[in-house]
Amino acid sequence: MCLRKRSGYRPPDLINAKIYTGPIPAERGVELAMGGGRSETSALSGAGEARGLTTTQNSQRPNACCFCWCCCCSCSWNEEERRKRRRRKRISQETKMEAKLETCPKPSMEEVQMWSQSFDKLMRNPAGRNVFREFLRTEYSEENMLFWLACEDLKQEINKSAIEEKARSIYEDYISILSPKEVSLDARVREVINRKMQDPTPHTFEDAQLQIYTLMHRDSYPRFLSSNIYKALVQGGSRTSSES
Repeated sequence: MCLRKRSGYRPPDLINAKIYTGPIPAERGVELAMGGGRSETSALSGAGEARGLTTTQNSQRPNACCFCWCCCCSCSWNEEERRKRRRRKRISQETKMEAKLETCPKPSMEEVQMWSQSFDKLMRNPAGRNVFREFLRTEYSEENMLFWLACEDLKQEINKSAIEEKARSIYEDYISILSPKEVSLDARVREVINRKMQDPTPHTFEDAQLQIYTLMHRDSYPRFLSSNIYKALVQGGSRTSSES
């Protein structure tokens, strides 16, 4: 018969045993304290060694980010330099264009009167374009004339690389929606230009040039004929004729 199966049975050693609840001896307290300190110190030391090992491994890895940064920085710098060169070239071309218009001789009375006969005669006359451009500047639409002149200049180009460069400059200056000198074109013409810009030719902007020409003819030209700028030229020419 097994005595342990009785209810309330406890082994003799547990019956006579007493649980000690008194103070811990000093030697044992120091030992426990030192043991605990060593455990914490070991844990911290292990963590530090692990971090050191990780740092060492990271320092031995090739710094791909540094290489990528240098590469991207170099590419960005080269692209920025190319943009600066294109900007300087465009400014130089516009300056030459402005100088060409400004050096036109003073128009005669016959020429001034001829401008009122048709818009085509005005645009074919260098002095007429110069005066008309001055009028467009007062209406904040000078970019229409600049775009038309740039297209005429592109048509005279025969060098392939120069054609591509000028076409890109015209697009950035007058076609791009980000340009402050963007001209007003409909969606169909813009789609044609975007398609032709894949392989630019001297006639890439032909449709757009015609649309801007028509806009100036129908919208700006009638106001030009009644403007003070044109009237002053007519009156000045009439006075000169009467005095002579």
